[in-house]
Amino acid sequence: MKRNIKIATAVTAGALAIGGVLAVGPVIADPGSGGPVAAQTTSQNMLTDAQHQARHHGGPTDGIRQHDGTCDGAALAEQGTLTVAQKATLASMAEEEKLAHDLYTAFADRHDVRVFERISAAETQHLTAVRTLLDRYDVTDPTAGKPAGEFSDPAVQATYDRLLKQGEDSLSGALKTGRTVETDDIAALTKALSGLTAPDTRQVYTNLLAASEMHLTAFEHWIADE
Repeated sequence: MKRNIKIATAVTAGALAIGGVLAVGPVIADPGSGGPVAAQTTSQNMLTDAQHQARHHGGPTDGIRQHDGTCDGAALAEQGTLTVAQKATLASMAEEEKLAHDLYTAFADRHDVRVFERISAAETQHLTAVRTLLDRYDVTDPTAGKPAGEFSDPAVQATYDRLLKQGEDSLSGALKTGRTVETDDIAALTKALSGLTAPDTRQVYTNLLAASEMHLTAFEHWIADE
């Protein structure tokens, strides 16, 4: 009776443990024995989603040191001076952070993996940090009042629409889109730091750069495991 219960449980779950190997997938009847066999098998060390999260993305409170991209809080450095061009760059950073947040939120709704949910939460913190700088330097926030998926800059809007289309149909496409976003952010932040002297802005950009590198690593791990 116990054996029958175990088999029934395995059939219900779609997985059956056989001789130290985890069989994953539909369980079908063996015409020779009348018992169930697995249609597909994989090694016992196959990562579950939870194990994948623990290995590559840490826990929900692990901070920027982990691949979930959460930023640890720190006091903002003193204010400096920004040129007109640097103020324009600061405004564009707000749109870039919103683009990343809105994309990852949309992908989190479509694909059942936590990486998008966690990194989108980090992007919310990043946008808050950039908005603090916008307020400090009296720069108009181009993201103010904009709903998800809408942007002030037509070029940013076109980029968002294109990237959303690339990632909405498949998890693979979404992960590769995330990799593209983080790669572009790293390039933009590296360029923005060149010649920048304002301590608070350097601090925020440096933290954003470190976070984008973490996010990129996370997406690379997920893509490799696909």
